Amino acid sequence: MDKTIASSPHLAFARPDAAPGALSARVAASLLAAVGDVAFILAADGRILDVAVSQGDLANHGFAGWVGERWMDTMTVESRPKAAEMLAAAGSPEPARWRQVTHPAAGGDVPVRYLVMSLGTPDRLVAIGRDLRGAAATQQRLLQTQQALERDYIRLRQAETRYRMLFDMASDAILVVDAGSRRIREANPAALRLLDAAADTLVGAPVSTIVDPHDRDDLVAHLGAAEAADDVAPVALRLNDRAVDVRIDAKLFRQARSPSLIVRIEAVEPVVGARRHEATLGDVVERMPDSFVLVDRDLVVLTANAAFVELTEMPSIERLIGARLGAWLGRPGIDLELIVAQLREHGSVRNVATILRGAAGAQAEIEVSGVVAPMGGSECFGFTIRHVGRRLRQVPLVAHDTPRSVEQLTELVGRMSLKEIVRESTDLIERLCIEAALAYTSDNRASAAEVLGVSRQSLYSKLHRHGLGNLVSGDG
Repeated sequence: MDKTIASSPHLAFARPDAAPGALSARVAASLLAAVGDVAFILAADGRILDVAVSQGDLANHGFAGWVGERWMDTMTVESRPKAAEMLAAAGSPEPARWRQVTHPAAGGDVPVRYLVMSLGTPDRLVAIGRDLRGAAATQQRLLQTQQALERDYIRLRQAETRYRMLFDMASDAILVVDAGSRRIREANPAALRLLDAAADTLVGAPVSTIVDPHDRDDLVAHLGAAEAADDVAPVALRLNDRAVDVRIDAKLFRQARSPSLIVRIEAVEPVVGARRHEATLGDVVERMPDSFVLVDRDLVVLTANAAFVELTEMPSIERLIGARLGAWLGRPGIDLELIVAQLREHGSVRNVATILRGAAGAQAEIEVSGVVAPMGGSECFGFTIRHVGRRLRQVPLVAHDTPRSVEQLTELVGRMSLKEIVRESTDLIERLCIEAALAYTSDNRASAAEVLGVSRQSLYSKLHRHGLGNLVSGDG
């Protein structure tokens, strides 16, 4: 018995004494009509002899008026081979199987799942159908829900990335402390420097160990007060084993229903070691071969190293400070605006290909990386610039002749009409923006479309029109 069940896909009634007796024609017809949403009585050649519709909406689509027509003729061309296979297999000893077909209707195609069986005589078949529109709608909602979850997951990942970047870039020393155990869960690089500790020794340790033993009760009391109220004043304490006075401020927040504390540590007196490292860092930046420039939020130069002064062909750093970065960096009105937009949205950019124009007229192919950093109550942008002219000459970036500057476009006056010049410049700007977006997103088409504010289909059309289809590696 077990072997028979395991080897057969269908299981018939096994108790003859419990089997139904002979059914009348009326009872049999009612049973067939109740099994599915629609049932067709078919002749051997597939002609519809009768129809029973138990799903009222199918009657509105004309199912009840198909008597006398060939069953296959009521279906789409793609579905007719399936219907022919079901009719051919109806008289075979093999168990019948369900097949999905589509009926064209005025209100839209109607997908139906059919099972065709013989009625015991060679000239009578029954096709029992189940309306799949409800299942299709459910499947569509499931797909939409899945896509919404994926979008939410991407936004969550992006928010987590921004949090991690801000956490690591913050100049203030910050600890994340579990409110229940009072143990350190995270520490940013500024906290590690201030506490002169390694991450593996600090994370997991009781937060009270960071202060002098005589001040630990005060720290515990401050953390308890921060859990009870939001306006607790900072407390002045002394770090453990170090002659450094600090001001500690704690705030309570919840994450995944677990309370945690953000503890901000501010040194009351500047740390001598930190000053020494800052001085060393300044010397390194000044001597590095790659150019570095720091600008405020209005892109006005605050400071730069010697390599940037040399690249811009300016006589001194004093002539640079106070000038706008756009006087040298990027194609006018295109590259720099895109770079700053990406910085403000993502916090950093990497290896953006553009140009730098020197004061004496020289033009260099460069790669720019940048980051946003807080500066007082505002923000500033730091850019590192690498001269890649030789490498770019070895591997051309663009395979066709396209005007790359305003001067080249203005040279077209007299040779082309104004309408053609405007169209040429519009295509140039569109192409440059697409190339920049692909560069910013590491050739990810979906992200590039989001950056440009266009649909994927529109971006694909523009890529094809500009011959950029081979510049990308995938849709991402």
